[in-house]
Amino acid sequence: MTGPGRRIPVLAVLPPRALLLDLAGPMEVLRIAGAVQDRIAFDLGYAAPQGSIRSSIGLDLGGAGPLPPEIAPGTVVLLPGATEHPLGPERDRDAEADAETQIVAWLRAAIRPGHTVVTVCEGALLAAQAGLLDGYACTTHHGSCPRLQAVAPLANVLENRLFVQDRDRFSSAGVTAGIDLMLHLLAEWAGPATAVAVARTLVVYMRRGPNDPQLSPWLEGRSHLHPVVHRAQDAIAADPVRDWSPAALGKLVGASPRNLARLFRLHAGMTVTEAVNRARIARAGDLIAQTDLGLEQVAERAGFASARHMRRVWGQFHTTAPSMLRAKVPDPKGRALSRVQGGALMGSGKARYRGSAPMPRQRAHPLETHDGNPLDPDDRL
Repeated sequence: MTGPGRRIPVLAVLPPRALLLDLAGPMEVLRIAGAVQDRIAFDLGYAAPQGSIRSSIGLDLGGAGPLPPEIAPGTVVLLPGATEHPLGPERDRDAEADAETQIVAWLRAAIRPGHTVVTVCEGALLAAQAGLLDGYACTTHHGSCPRLQAVAPLANVLENRLFVQDRDRFSSAGVTAGIDLMLHLLAEWAGPATAVAVARTLVVYMRRGPNDPQLSPWLEGRSHLHPVVHRAQDAIAADPVRDWSPAALGKLVGASPRNLARLFRLHAGMTVTEAVNRARIARAGDLIAQTDLGLEQVAERAGFASARHMRRVWGQFHTTAPSMLRAKVPDPKGRALSRVQGGALMGSGKARYRGSAPMPRQRAHPLETHDGNPLDPDDRL
């Protein structure tokens, strides 16, 4: 390497009870980025209102400097979240409240135009208390969006988003979404190829974008305790291509088709047919994003009767076309590569999934409604 051409200062502000992964994930992205390319360097610093901060896992974080009276233009200020249930000895809640008040006051005084504010999880609440999100679109952990809206009534709080970019304000959902956000920023600063290289090093096989939901589609409708419904959902997730009529699924889990349909509506908040289609859409999304398969092949391998049918069902869950998942990244020779090809380029081996990879061919079978009547393939939802 010949030396960086640009330096970006990054200051992480540590709140009491800081979620360690909120801090370490984004900073590891930048550390690795400095090792795999020399166009951009990151000057990483840490500040806290106290000399030592107890982290979420009970580990004390020392070595952070005081909150500086001024920060240089172009500085990226990272605000990780905190937990209300840290490990370790009894908390000094008065000292913690005072530290949070100091951070909010410092943010209000120090952040100026030209600074970039990046929040992870409930770090957005500190930015909101300082008035830094007024008039901006933003997000936070899905469990904290109501609190964020209450603290920042002038902000446009967007729920179920991994991260939100609005001018010089970047906010992300909980925990690992901070990695996704920092990879997104890294792609803007140093190029998509660098972001791909860092993602591979972190074993983040599929980077997620700002329009992806926080909650995995494989986990939708799973916040219940009914064992029969869970067994049925496990079976669907394990093989979404299979002909999962209510009768076939009921036989597997020991419930009549009518009772299984009732249990799904009561506990999962959806019909059996909808659960199957959600699983198939999730599988299709993975295939589109991680392979070079054509849409007809994706539809077949996800369990749909045709690409037309898949697009119709897709439209029930997404506002963008399936092809939008297949982003292009440039390689060093300037060629446009798919996400899969780009990932293979940055490593030593071939991409795991290719359009020519052999896979058993399976035809989708028509689904049925809960009362056993056949369902038209284009009207399954």
